[in-house]
Amino acid sequence: MQRTLRLLAIIAGLCVTTDAVAQKYPVRPVKIMVGFTAGGPVDVVARIVADRLGSRLGQPFVVENRAGANGMIAAEGVARADADGYTILACNSSTITLNKTLLKDIRYDPINDFAPLTTVVSAPLVLVVNPENPRTANINSVADLVAAAKAAPGELAYGSGGNGNLAHLAMELLSQRAGIKMIHVPYRGGSAAEVGILAQEVLAVFDPLSAVPLVKAGKLRALAVSSAERLPSLPDVPTVAEAGYPGFDISFWVGFFMPKAVPAPILETLHREIVAAAEDPALQQRLETQGVVTVLSPADYAAKIAKETKELAEVVAAANIKAE
Repeated sequence: MQRTLRLLAIIAGLCVTTDAVAQKYPVRPVKIMVGFTAGGPVDVVARIVADRLGSRLGQPFVVENRAGANGMIAAEGVARADADGYTILACNSSTITLNKTLLKDIRYDPINDFAPLTTVVSAPLVLVVNPENPRTANINSVADLVAAAKAAPGELAYGSGGNGNLAHLAMELLSQRAGIKMIHVPYRGGSAAEVGILAQEVLAVFDPLSAVPLVKAGKLRALAVSSAERLPSLPDVPTVAEAGYPGFDISFWVGFFMPKAVPAPILETLHREIVAAAEDPALQQRLETQGVVTVLSPADYAAKIAKETKELAEVVAAANIKAE
């Protein structure tokens, strides 16, 4: 009987402690570390969310840019930070799902060092060709592109923003699924790859959302989008999955993480408040400049990360991709 009472007392004490943690947090400014320069997608999303969190939770949420190594510097800093709830990581998908596969000197474990909170935006890629290029004038679908590549194995060139970036891996995944071989032309960034297809230097590109205005203007032709669902701004363009490759789903996302050992009440508070920010109509228009607003439960986020990490590692290995 006494043992039972002691256990009940311990449980009650833990409940009080948990409630106290949730009620008191935060009592001082919270740092959001961003591994990329100011003005980029990750930074923009982080600052929109930081303003909302500050106004809702009564303490400043301060964005600190620690750019470099595809987000690794900031990620390592957060992984080594105290698990007290006062350091948050805002990063893109590559920092979590690609760096460990591509880079040898990574000093954090994306799975074991972080507690995922949620994604906020997801930006699919758009598979495009140039309708003014005689070699792609009659390519109107993914099936047409695959047929052209099979008719000239190893001769057709596609562009991307560099070895190992998401656009490169998206095309390699499609090539592996379709059983085709194309020549990869790495450019110095996605914008340069977009210029390359407009200049008819390459025949196809998985372009970022900057392609949408060019598609609507008729300068590029969209064959498919890389996400599981169609892009609202291009509702008539099918997904790659719809085009015959089920399960194809590659997007550039921006999300939030904390050190793994942060107390659950704090994780729950921040998840709830970040989701509320993403779903606030007053903020959605600003967030949608960076992609499609997409929120996930921590469990679904963790499952998404595990799936993408495994799938992209397989693409890298099969294509023998090396980071620049």
